[in-house]
Amino acid sequence: MLLAATALLSAPAFAWVPKLEETTAKNVIDGAYGRRDVVPTYQTVNLKVENGQFVSGPESVKVFDGGAQCVTDWLAAPTNFAQSSRPVTVTASGQADQLYFQAVTARDAFKNLSAADALGAELSQGRQADGELRIDIAVQGLPSEKARDAYLVRLRTADGKLVAPARRSYVNDFAADAAGKWSGTLVYYFKPLEAGVGASDKVDLLIRTEADSNCAYSVGLNLASFQ
Repeated sequence: MLLAATALLSAPAFAWVPKLEETTAKNVIDGAYGRRDVVPTYQTVNLKVENGQFVSGPESVKVFDGGAQCVTDWLAAPTNFAQSSRPVTVTASGQADQLYFQAVTARDAFKNLSAADALGAELSQGRQADGELRIDIAVQGLPSEKARDAYLVRLRTADGKLVAPARRSYVNDFAADAAGKWSGTLVYYFKPLEAGVGASDKVDLLIRTEADSNCAYSVGLNLASFQ
C-alpha cells in the first residue's frame, strides 16, 4: 500500500504552460535530444470511428445542441458527408510543443540548443504568443475549401462561459479528393487565462460544422495532460 501511494505521489504532474520558463524549456529540449523521456507537449482526441465508436472512447464527443441523433448519425455513417463534414482529430498544444519542433530542427542540423537560447528573442518570435492555447482540428468531407470558414468553435469554461478564439488560421494541407470533398486542418488560438481558465483545468471544445444544422458537439480537453 505504501509503495502504491509513493508511486502515485511521485508520478509526473503536467499542466499546459502559457509562457515557457527555463525548467520546462530544458525538459522539452532534453527530451528532443534523448537525454530524458519526451515531455508530453500536446493532447490529441481521435474522433475517427471504428466499430461504431470513437477511437478515443465513447465519451469523446457529447452533444451540445441538436439532440442525441446528431452523434448517433455521426457514428452510424462517419464518412457520409452529404449533410456535413466531420472533425477527425482535435489537438491542443502550447509554446512547449512548438519548442519541441525547434529543438528537433536544431538537433537534426547537428547543433546544440540551450534553454537560454530557446528563450531568447529569436526563437521566441517563432512561437505563438504568451497565454495562447492552440487548437488544431483536422476535418474531412467539406463541400468546398470556402466551407472551412463556416466552422464555429468555442471553449466552454467550467462555469459555462463560451470563449471565442482570439484568431484563426489554417494549415497548408487542404486538398480535394476524387469526389470533390475537401480535407485539411483548421487552427484556432484561444486565451483561456483571460477567461479564468487554469493551466491544469478541464475544458470543453464546442464545434459546429459548416452544415446548416442545430447539431453542435462538445469535445473534452484536459490541460493537465501536457505542457
